[in-house]
Amino acid sequence: MLDRDGFRPNVGIVLLNQRNQVFWGKRIRTHSWQFPQGGIDRGETPEQAMFRELHEEVGLLPEHVNIVARTRDWLRYEVPDRYVRRDARGHYKGQKQIWFLLQLTGHDWDLNLRATDHPEFDAWRWNDYWVPLDAVIEFKRGVYEMALTELARYLPRQISAKWYMRRGATRSKEPENRSDRNSPIHMELPPGASFEPDPGTNGVSPHE
Repeated sequence: MLDRDGFRPNVGIVLLNQRNQVFWGKRIRTHSWQFPQGGIDRGETPEQAMFRELHEEVGLLPEHVNIVARTRDWLRYEVPDRYVRRDARGHYKGQKQIWFLLQLTGHDWDLNLRATDHPEFDAWRWNDYWVPLDAVIEFKRGVYEMALTELARYLPRQISAKWYMRRGATRSKEPENRSDRNSPIHMELPPGASFEPDPGTNGVSPHE
């Protein structure tokens, strides 16, 4: 479902824990980390799509979260042609997204990356609110920055955008554990999670 400009309606989800850390998921069999997101189906409201995607990708139900805020308007990004299916080129331009800020009221053990037969993530962690944008595929970085900046005002404790500008552009420090160096962003995986680098895929799913 595309609008007249070629953008597919989509939702993005920033999920907070009690420490103002955000859910950060590693796309299955790739090096790419991102927030949960997905398309809005015909007849769905953005909020309905958000709750559906929340369960499909993270395994959470509406009773596990509170909606803190959402972006006022659509935030758009264009997808380069090389990531667009050949039959969609000339029609599909990118995504327009409503972003939701959610507060987790449940527990870590309520999270389930295998809630459906088609998982999006194979690892996750809690990350500082201002996520490292160099871990995000390049054409999505502007939308991530806009969404995080707009939603930051609703955090239970304010986090300065100036702090983000100082730290957000820097890469993570070299990991102490040499086994982590295969990961380009050097993030420690949670207990029980696996990291399966697959150089043959770019981790992009522009039609979510």
